[in-house]
Amino acid sequence: MGRINDDRFYGIVFTGHFQVDDSYVTHRPNGRNDWLIAYTLDGRGYFSTADVYRECGAGDIALLQPGATHTYGTMKGETWNFVWAHFPVNSVGDHLLPVDPLYVQHIDAGSLRTRIDEAFGRILADSRERSQYWNELCLNSIREILMLLSQQRERKLDPRIAETLHYLSVHMRQPLQIDRLAKTIGLSPSRLSHLFKEQTGLSIIDTLNRMRILQAALLLEHTHLSASEVAYEVGFHNYNHFMNQFRKWIGTTPSAYRRAKTAELEI
Repeated sequence: MGRINDDRFYGIVFTGHFQVDDSYVTHRPNGRNDWLIAYTLDGRGYFSTADVYRECGAGDIALLQPGATHTYGTMKGETWNFVWAHFPVNSVGDHLLPVDPLYVQHIDAGSLRTRIDEAFGRILADSRERSQYWNELCLNSIREILMLLSQQRERKLDPRIAETLHYLSVHMRQPLQIDRLAKTIGLSPSRLSHLFKEQTGLSIIDTLNRMRILQAALLLEHTHLSASEVAYEVGFHNYNHFMNQFRKWIGTTPSAYRRAKTAELEI
């Protein structure tokens, strides 16, 4: 497979999906004037700059800075299945981008990797379809990927706890069954509960109730649903329990909270 080094692609998102053997290599002694993001789906590849060499396997995302001398290719004796995209400087927000010429971050299997798989899939589809806003749609998906990477770096949670939080958000309205949750995550109930509290500072049930109450507060503020309807909507089937949890996390009753927020809007 030949090298890609065409000035016509500068200024837009340029993307593709390669599955290549160990004869594949790309060398750019002068770099490019845009960013490169590459996501390994399977197999193994490598990236190197003047100062850094990194190997990449499934779930690894590499970012190369504009202007950085670099070489990348398939590891000897391997195949490399990866999705890549070049995107322009100043197109996604510098605060989301690494300061190092070559940066590699691993994404463990789970809901986060699924979201990143889907985002790269959208980049490929939009760039091929070339609808009216295809470039903007691609950049939005790249921003999503970069925000997810930044969020993972900043939270620094055990991947199993991050997966637990995602499970709670998806199943927020359903009764919590710790045994089922623990089986999904791949830990014993006691080990999951201990690790969760250690990493987040809250129990699993407190985290779920807090999640529900914060959503309830938004519904009280921005909808005309009654407090009992809101309680049911976020997963509480006992109104007294909802009231107690609302006082615990918000510090007042649902009706008092709604009155206060209504008064703020009228000022």
